[in-house]
Amino acid sequence: MDAMLFSSSTQALIYNYKESAVQGMLDFDTLCQREVPSVAALIAPGHEGFHKAFFRTSERLLPVFPSITAASHAHPLASVFINFASFRSAYESSLRALEEPNIKVVVIIAEGVPENQARRLIAVSKRLNKTVIGPATVGGIQAGCFKIANTAGTIDNIIQCKLYRPGSVGFVSKSGGLSNEMYSVLSRTTDGIFEGIAIGGDAFPGSTIIDHVRRFERVPQVKMIVLLGEIGGWEEYEIAKALQSGEIKKPVCAWVSGTVAKIFPTEVQFGHAGAKSGDQAESADAKNRALVEAGAGVPDSFEHFAEVISRTYQGLVASGVIVPRPEPPVPALPVDFRAALKQGKVRKATTITSTICDDRGDEPKYSGVPISEVIRGGFSMGDVIGLLWFKRRLPRFAAQFIEMCLVMVADHGPCVSGAHNTIVASRAGKDLVSSLASGLLTIGPRFGGAIDDAARFFKEAVESKATPVNFVESMKAQGKRIPGIGHLIKSRDNPDQRVVPLKEFAASHFSCCTYLDFALAVEQYTLCKASNLILNVDGCIGVLFLDLLHSVGRKKSSSKPSTNGKSSSEEEEGDYEGLSDPFSEAQIQEIVDIGYLNGLFVLGRSIGLIGHSLDQKRMKQPLYRHPWEDVLYDM
Repeated sequence: MDAMLFSSSTQALIYNYKESAVQGMLDFDTLCQREVPSVAALIAPGHEGFHKAFFRTSERLLPVFPSITAASHAHPLASVFINFASFRSAYESSLRALEEPNIKVVVIIAEGVPENQARRLIAVSKRLNKTVIGPATVGGIQAGCFKIANTAGTIDNIIQCKLYRPGSVGFVSKSGGLSNEMYSVLSRTTDGIFEGIAIGGDAFPGSTIIDHVRRFERVPQVKMIVLLGEIGGWEEYEIAKALQSGEIKKPVCAWVSGTVAKIFPTEVQFGHAGAKSGDQAESADAKNRALVEAGAGVPDSFEHFAEVISRTYQGLVASGVIVPRPEPPVPALPVDFRAALKQGKVRKATTITSTICDDRGDEPKYSGVPISEVIRGGFSMGDVIGLLWFKRRLPRFAAQFIEMCLVMVADHGPCVSGAHNTIVASRAGKDLVSSLASGLLTIGPRFGGAIDDAARFFKEAVESKATPVNFVESMKAQGKRIPGIGHLIKSRDNPDQRVVPLKEFAASHFSCCTYLDFALAVEQYTLCKASNLILNVDGCIGVLFLDLLHSVGRKKSSSKPSTNGKSSSEEEEGDYEGLSDPFSEAQIQEIVDIGYLNGLFVLGRSIGLIGHSLDQKRMKQPLYRHPWEDVLYDM
């Protein structure tokens, strides 16, 4: 095993990576002021691409490879393989990593790797002169240089334990949790660690405590060794022998945990797989005595371990072996924006504003109404449009009118431009969304876009108190068609039947029909000019929507008999009560100006266009080619 496993230029490949572990390593790099990130690449079997993570103050794209071989070949200087695979697959991936010539250290995070597989990995690593840390490990850390995965916990803990700069202590333990505790103890009683390793708690760790103690003996920067053993096994006796033989010359402070086992009448299994004593020689007390006899500093109990460590360190300082250095300033780590925002330390101007839907919390809300309430409350599609378009719960008649409009405009056969485009695109093999978009892109002033324009022009005419005759002649003088007036097929003798129920509904439910009355008066005049200049469905929807907006929140001025004995005004009162305030003139103008009304045509016609696309797919229609006889060739 090499004496130095890590350096300030060490880079790792991370298998089955965890985002928090990757970012934790890169944040440690920032604290240590590394020139290059410690993460070279990530490995996600079967996937490839890039993963964004912060290094210092900017984001880096870390490459993601589909295999260990691909990552190793692309990053031949990466020498550490950190394996987050589960215990079921950790063996195969670790074995593959050991076979890569650039990989010198394999770290196995998973707990519970089968013992026969662990022993095979140990044999392979020894044959190849490589190091395995784990299984069941949090990893290790070389202070100021390199950190494995989640070793040492949070950044706050790393700073508190002064792990951002090297100390003089080599530390090794089985337990990752106790390692974190000991890093804190060592930062208070010494100048901190140079390197710390948690070998893992399984019965057959890839490298042992004595392996790392011998390694620390050969590292010049390590001036003293601290180790935590545990009940069970014989490793601590090897350390005692190494001390007695002079193989280990550096001061050793040690504690073997599990002394409490003697109060139990039978053998006790502690947390780790290997933490159980088979006989008296494997007990914590026996091993602590052996270490004392070999010359190690061993306390009477764990509570006094810090005192033993402190005395040893002070002795080395007094003898000049360790020369304390001035404490460097704590490096500044950029604060993650989300964390800082949560703590109220920063503020940021938003880039998008939404006032209709909130997807935070337990469930989305439509204008403040939870979606579960929308469903349980029996909200109709018209009600939902009211919430998302108008930011209010519309009265029942208004929601019904919106739904009528959607039904009216849903389709007008395969020959109109939108349906034709959709059909051609679908027969060309385009998907549903592309075919729908092809049809929707034809909507404009000549097809479907007349609803907005009809509302706009008729509104201006009514508000300017123009007469129907003056309005028609003024538009003619300007060379403009009147939006909503005229039809290619329908006429006075063949009226558009879609207009009839719209007018009937308005007469029964609206409090006023000012704009409809004006449009019908315009129709009477235009019919004198040509029989096809009728009020078409677009124009009818446009003017009636203006009447609808003026009717919301306002009761009908007169009562008419009803089939149930109540007046229509009494029936409608329940529709208005508490549901919606009247629209102001400014709100109505805004609705017309920004295209609400055309939205009705787009939404409704999408139903028909989708139907045409699906119809062509269902019938497996071939590519469409327009017939020659339908084209005038004028060369």
